[in-house]
This record gives sequence, structure tokens and C-alpha cells, in this order.
Amino acid sequence: MSKRALVSKLIQDVRASYWFLPGSLVCLAALLAQGTLYLDQHPDFLPFDLPKGLRDTQVDGARSLMSIISQSVFGVAGVMFSMTIVAVSFASGNFGPRLIGNFMRDRGNQWSLGILVATFVYALLITRAIQSPTGADADLSTALFVPYLSILIALGLTFVSVFTVVYFVHHIPETINVSNITAGLGKRLVRDIKTLIDTQSDRDPSTTPTQPTGDPAMTVTLGQSGYIQTMNKEQLRNLAQDHDLFIDVPLPVGEFVTEDTVVLRIWGPQVPDEAKEELTSCFALGHSPTESQNLMFIVDQLVEMIARAMSPGVNDPFTAINCLNWLHSACVAAANHKGGLRSVQDGPVKTKALEFGDLLEASFGVPWKYIHADPLCARHMRVIFAQLPHQLEEPEHLDSFRAFMDRVDPAI
Repeated sequence: MSKRALVSKLIQDVRASYWFLPGSLVCLAALLAQGTLYLDQHPDFLPFDLPKGLRDTQVDGARSLMSIISQSVFGVAGVMFSMTIVAVSFASGNFGPRLIGNFMRDRGNQWSLGILVATFVYALLITRAIQSPTGADADLSTALFVPYLSILIALGLTFVSVFTVVYFVHHIPETINVSNITAGLGKRLVRDIKTLIDTQSDRDPSTTPTQPTGDPAMTVTLGQSGYIQTMNKEQLRNLAQDHDLFIDVPLPVGEFVTEDTVVLRIWGPQVPDEAKEELTSCFALGHSPTESQNLMFIVDQLVEMIARAMSPGVNDPFTAINCLNWLHSACVAAANHKGGLRSVQDGPVKTKALEFGDLLEASFGVPWKYIHADPLCARHMRVIFAQLPHQLEEPEHLDSFRAFMDRVDPAI
């Protein structure tokens, strides 16, 4: 795995994790505690005077206050984590397990947990620093030390934590609201489609060589199984140009490959052994498909929500209609944004490009079998099919739509 593909995969894993942001905030809290304790030990560095009421705080009162803060905040953090798990379980059970990653990536959940845990760590470290020359510490000749500035900041973090809990209690119901879930998926799908089209528009077709005829000089397998999560197209293009190769990538990102699945077909002169290793390192595999470089994964999530909504045990046509509306919006963007999706070859590297017909089939052809028996959903899909021909600006996309209509149920 190349460094770039590895970094890309690590970034995906970190974004999909629930620990990175809270862990980073905990580290920052520990550093903040050391910094404020240093200022408490060297008050001359402070550009302002602390309030007199705060400077009158005694050792026992300071310890009690910090203990209450740390215990309370940590207890609330545990409840907050439990609420998150309940929300994730509810969403995955009702809308599909593919949505778990959306909740894990939710910045609101990560910030909320991180702020409370960081406040706990900060208060714990400050409590440890409070010292008294009396009682158990008398034999140690310990000087009296009450970190007034640190206590003031701990109080500030406590108020921040209170408002964080208020936000979290509001945010959790929002995250499991089905309309918000579908809207979030739909907006990301439209955004990714437009980004893909913008990328295609930047390519120069005049620099694209013709694919050679005949059998390829060699094929490349990865020697392991998994889902293709990232593909370093830039490195593939550079290798093809450096060694005068034409490379065909028959599988898109998101496909499952086995040890013997061909992922590259290469025409050209003999490829050096070191180049073969670099070619295989352009791919990063994982245990599941992700949204990175694979917008069809978002389509699959919306279609899965339709399938679950129309199952006999749920029978929720309005959720299915909501998903269809966002798929409709995505298809319009795929057809009209800067000329729409089209097959564009990236120099001497040919990849399996997403085309408008593919998106149309995945968005409406696949879910049709789940909704055709429901009067509300079937009628709504007919409305969408009646609107689409008038919304498509390119003749080739209109031809793709007509070909699609010929393949689906004639009852439409």
C-alpha cells in the first residue's frame, strides 16, 4: 500500500472513528492543566489579577469543588455515551446497519463526548495538584498551593459542559429523525456528484490515448480479499506515463475483490518488478465499502432505507417517498450539472466511470421491486418519471432515461 493510499485510508478510518476527536480533546486538556498550573506557580506572568473572592478559596473547599466537578462530569459523560449507543442501535435496526458510520462520524456527538471527558481529565489533574501543609501532608513539608487560575478555568469548562449537555439532548433526537437522515445522505450525494463532474470537466480528452487492442501484456491482482476503499489514480497515471503503459482498471472503488481478482489490465512493454509493487500499492482494501471515492455507497444507503421502510413489518411509504425525492434530486444533478456525468478517460489510465444510466438504474430500478405494490410509492415514482424527461437537458441523458424506462416494469 502506497503512502498516499495508506494516508487516505487512515484519514477515512479516523473520520469514521468515535475516539479521535475526544482523545485529542483529552490530550489538550492535559496540556492545558499543565499550562495553567505553571501560571498558578508563577503568577507574575498573568496579565490580570484574579478575583478576590476566588483567591479566598481554602484548600478543602478547592478540593471539594474539583472533586464534585470531576465526578459529576464523568457521570454525565457516561450517560451521554449510553444515549449515543441507544440512538445508534435504533437507527441501525430501523434504517440499516450501513448508517452506523454516519453516527460515528457525527461531529456533534464527538465534540459533546470530548468536551465532557476533557473537563473530567482537567479537573482530575487540578485536584491532584492542590496541596496543603496540614494533615496527611504535614510530614512532607509541602507548601500550601491552591491553583486559583486553574480552578477558575475548571469552573468555565463546567459551564461549557452544561451547555454541551443541553445541546446534546437536542442533537440526539435530531440525528435519528428519519427526515434529517435522508436529507443528510441526499445532500452529500448531490455534493459528491457535482464534485465528480467538476473533476471530469478538468480533464483534457485530447491527451487521452486509444486503448490498445488484443490481450493485455499482464494483469495485476492484489493477493488479498476485501473492499476497495481507496485508489490512487494519480500514482497510476504517473506510473503509466513513466513506463509507457496503458492501464485499464475494470473495477470501481467499493467493489469486493478476492485474492485472484484482476484489478489492473496493462498494455505496454515489460513492467519492472519494482513498478509491479507500486501498481498494487495504489489500492487500499478494507472490511466494508465507504463513501470515499464511492458515491454509489450513499445511493445504496438510501435504497436500503427504502427496502426496510417497505418491509411488511414496517410499511412506511412516507420514508420511502422521502428517499425517492433525494434520489430524484441526485439524478437531476447528475444529468444537468456542467453537462452531467459522462465516461471520461484519465490519460493512459482507464477507470470504470459512473454514468447517468448507472445512477438511474441504482436509484429507481433497484427499489422499484420493493415499492411497485404500494399505491402511494408507485404513484410518486410515476410522478418522478413524468417529471424527469422535462428536466434532462442533454439528449444522451434523455436517451438513457428512455432506455431505462423500456427495461423497468411496463406498468409504469
